Amino acid sequence: MRFAKQPHSRIPLPGKPGTCRLQVRDLGVTLDNESILRGITFQLNCREIVALIGPNGAGKSSLFRSILGQIPYTGTIKFELAGGYPSRPKIGYVPQSPSFDRGYPISVLDFFAAAISRWPVFLPVPRHLRERVEECLSRVHGEALLYKRIGTLSGGELQRVLLALALEPIPQILILDEPLSGVDVGGEHLLMEMLDEIRQKYDLSILFSTHDFSTLRQYADKVILLQQAILKVGTPAEVLRSPEFQSVFHLNLEGGDPA
Repeated sequence: MRFAKQPHSRIPLPGKPGTCRLQVRDLGVTLDNESILRGITFQLNCREIVALIGPNGAGKSSLFRSILGQIPYTGTIKFELAGGYPSRPKIGYVPQSPSFDRGYPISVLDFFAAAISRWPVFLPVPRHLRERVEECLSRVHGEALLYKRIGTLSGGELQRVLLALALEPIPQILILDEPLSGVDVGGEHLLMEMLDEIRQKYDLSILFSTHDFSTLRQYADKVILLQQAILKVGTPAEVLRSPEFQSVFHLNLEGGDPA
């Protein structure tokens, strides 16, 4: 299935109707007396897709958990609507590589219904709840997955189901931890096209981490290079061609994207 590819919409200027932003300033995280993050400052604007890259252990998941309020941190995390009014945002979250028992006989319908309504998985799902699950899956063009067993889903299909779950209710910020992990090359572009469609249709911001640099130039508005501290922020081209990127990943992408 292909998704309608829309040109990236530019972010409204501050103060214009519809403007919102997540501001992270001087954020630090220390766990078990070990400094995980320090001096993290960046801004996520309405309808932006921002990619977070860095080596394993760079603190990407800890940054996500800080924004989600799951771990203590120093510094400030503030969400503002148009006019500078502070608010508490709705955040949708897709965790990294959730594991399922491949032999467990539970369908996408059963899993989804239990997740959004606490309906017991061993009871037949009533019609009104099934229709609600179908509506949620339609946001990611996943209606055909309704009766599939969770254990038989491909990596891309599972990410689609988890994304649909993160979009219920529709958030203002969507955070995805390594969404391309375990997804084949064709599935990667389908997923990124879907994220691009979602951010425009629902006017939300997307922050995701990835080790796949081949999709960044086409889909990301901004890239943040993280290694305990932010080493570089800019457009995909600026970050991927920077000395900081080369130093961290020992890759020279001056000639273009990695194969």
